[in-house]
Amino acid sequence: MAAASDFRALERSNRRDTAVLIGAFILLFVILGCGLDFAAATLQIRNGQLHGAPLFAVCALIFASLQSSISYFAGAPLILLSVHAQPLAPDTPKHRMVLDVIQEMALAARLPVPKAYFIPDSSPNAFATGRNPEHSVICVTQGLIDNMDREELQGVMGHEMSHIADYDIRTMMMVAVLVGGVAMLSDFMVRLNFFRSGDRHSDRDSGGGGIIVLAVFLLAVIAPFLSQLIAMAVSREREYLADASSVEFTRNPRALLRALQRIAETESPLKEGVRGTAHLFIVNPLEGDTDDDGGFFANLFSTHPPLRRRIERLQAMIGTPAAATPVSGVAG
Repeated sequence: MAAASDFRALERSNRRDTAVLIGAFILLFVILGCGLDFAAATLQIRNGQLHGAPLFAVCALIFASLQSSISYFAGAPLILLSVHAQPLAPDTPKHRMVLDVIQEMALAARLPVPKAYFIPDSSPNAFATGRNPEHSVICVTQGLIDNMDREELQGVMGHEMSHIADYDIRTMMMVAVLVGGVAMLSDFMVRLNFFRSGDRHSDRDSGGGGIIVLAVFLLAVIAPFLSQLIAMAVSREREYLADASSVEFTRNPRALLRALQRIAETESPLKEGVRGTAHLFIVNPLEGDTDDDGGFFANLFSTHPPLRRRIERLQAMIGTPAAATPVSGVAG
């Protein structure tokens, strides 16, 4: 098992990478805003000199800041609303067990006890969200409750508590909102360029500005795709770290290993799963989006690392050969 110092080093590296990725989102907003300025002629290049003011770039930066603020303060309620989550009922035996396990893992992680919700869906899955440990939420599906024993629930809850402890919940909320913002701004940019496509006089007056508009128009087309790739990269790295931290919290590598194997055996798409929240879940909730290791490009477009690879890492922690614990339902 990795030493505590190794986990802390991974956490520090993880946070640095996240800061860079969030910065990349902000930069993308500003570039798209500048493209809107050239398209609307609030910025122009005349005789090799820049004229005008970057009004749309400033607006895009304000827009990104507002979206980040909305995500920070209202992201969790909006996410719970989008998946039709309901509070866990303490008078129901299985729900009571989940609440007890969440309290145990919060104690192990030395964190406040998160609020607990469930989604009435038969697919086994779970996620954590919120802006910080004091305002955190763990949400499980009814399928997870029905299919997991106490030890397996400890593994899953340890994984989600890691996301809370490492502030992944805040990062992923912000990334989810920023991805949506990039898509909106890109769509506006594309529409504006089509609207102005017949105005050739503006291109002649602006000189090199026409080339810049064309370049940013192409960026606007691919920006939603790029932002999704960024979000997926953030999500994949966090899942590996959370798996390792779950072992640290539970002191039992078999707990999460058994849980992931159980999920692999009963894996089914989540009815409430949408692409905007897919990266939050412990396994990919979307139909047709497998977590199997299908090669570099297949993994590049996945919100999660291959499930088989995550299972093999946990097996390596306890020295169990992969062949000794086969996982049905997971392709090789």
